[in-house]
Amino acid sequence: MVRDFKRAWQARDIEALIGLLDPRARASADGGGLVPAFLEPIHGGERIARTWLQIAARSPAFTLLERTVNGQPGLVAQLDGTVVSVYAFDIADGLITRIWAIRNPEKLRRWTAG
Repeated sequence: MVRDFKRAWQARDIEALIGLLDPRARASADGGGLVPAFLEPIHGGERIARTWLQIAARSPAFTLLERTVNGQPGLVAQLDGTVVSVYAFDIADGLITRIWAIRNPEKLRRWTAG
């Protein structure tokens, strides 16, 4: 699922993204007040998909790497070799039900050191 999400996000395929997300999915972000992040959770698969396409449009040069995040498949976004975001996912019944986006540089230190 995470690999399919990555591919759809990189291809900017809105329909594929929506198809991977539970219609009741939620996404939240932690920028720690240090970097841009959406302030309120996003509810709904279509809204999440559209937001993720906006993220891709703002940072077209980032690289997505498949990594284990909290013991589960996840994604790490790098920009010029620096980790800028880590994405963790919950999956149920073949759909993504939750996405956590960690952007707070203080919380990304272990990813940068690794």
